[in-house]
Amino acid sequence: MLTTGTNGKPGNTWRRVAYYKGCLASLSAKELDTSTIALARKLGLELEALESVTCCGAGDIHEAEPDYYLHLNARILSYAEATGSDTLMTVCNVCTLNLRQANWQLQKDEELLERVNRNLETVGVPAYSGSVEVKHLLWLIAEGEGYERLKQAAHKGLKGLRVAPFYGCQILRPSKLLGFEDPDRPWSLEAIIEACGGEPVDYPAKIKCCGFPIIQAREETALGELIQPIEQAQEAGADAMVTPCPLCHLSLDAWQSKLKAATGKDFSMPILHLSQLIGVAAGLEASELKFKRHVVSVEPMLEKLEV
Repeated sequence: MLTTGTNGKPGNTWRRVAYYKGCLASLSAKELDTSTIALARKLGLELEALESVTCCGAGDIHEAEPDYYLHLNARILSYAEATGSDTLMTVCNVCTLNLRQANWQLQKDEELLERVNRNLETVGVPAYSGSVEVKHLLWLIAEGEGYERLKQAAHKGLKGLRVAPFYGCQILRPSKLLGFEDPDRPWSLEAIIEACGGEPVDYPAKIKCCGFPIIQAREETALGELIQPIEQAQEAGADAMVTPCPLCHLSLDAWQSKLKAATGKDFSMPILHLSQLIGVAAGLEASELKFKRHVVSVEPMLEKLEV
């Protein structure tokens, strides 16, 4: 397990958490991982990155092989518990939902937990007691001590930048499993944008699906979902959009070219990961933000901040 410290300053660490980056932050969205690690240092979060862990299974394995899905996620939870932390931090909506759902099943059913533990122990995975709570980075810094540290870290600010929050669906629903905020009236992204000195832009489609789950099977339908938040955000005067989900980021960023081919409209809307947006306000280095990995250029947004 890789420990990410907090600049070595005594008393600077606010919270120690196990860190599960998931698939995208490990591969195609490495900019999410580098910006998260760099930002954690400024927020006083000590990350213990989990190594040798698998994908959470997303919705595909959950639907096809629910028991296999449960074992995959129990293994991740077990390794998180082994760090000694009571919190497993995620940076992906899908990972958050899958891990919380598996955790909920295991915590409420002792017989199920015992059976899964027996199976995991046969392959050398330590037994899981159910003591870990799964929390997205968004939740850790949207209120309380995390929010106060966020305001201190965001010293450079966003200088009135108009930012459209895009929650997506799996960080809000089903609310009985996620439960951090009202799925119809979320507030956390807006609070973070304001703490960073930006101006949140409101629009109806911020809580809709990005279309990612059906892009391969029903591209036209998926693009119909995707165009709504981008078009509404642009009409509302947003300079950029921010999302806490790398799958939503992939859809909103990479598939704007598909929208242009289908509609003739070139939106050129910059899409930022949550850690990148805060990272700009906190003065992270370009090597940590890695904006060059994006499909849609963020230069117009950065130029506006420099004016």
